[in-house]
Amino acid sequence: MKIQPLGDRVLIEPEKDSEVKKGGIIIPDSAKEKPMQGKIIAVGAGKRDDDGKLIPMNVKKGDLVLLPKYGGTEVKINDKEYQIVREDDILGIIEA
Repeated sequence: MKIQPLGDRVLIEPEKDSEVKKGGIIIPDSAKEKPMQGKIIAVGAGKRDDDGKLIPMNVKKGDLVLLPKYGGTEVKINDKEYQIVREDDILGIIEA
């Protein structure tokens, strides 16, 4: 199955935290926080302004981005979890 986000929406694969923290403590899923960054899998065409002109997206497929702690819509595709957010909700692009 393939998803193409519409408008200014972006499909993101959240980065998974490791199960074991420093000191060997294992954190159960119920106590984990949502990931704060992820990789862009697919990007919509962009937003339209008041005149109907298409405003291009500032992010592209493959970018590593910083996400807000809360927001977006969680979706599950082929047993993998993704998040769909608006481009405006992305806090920044992480450059290596």
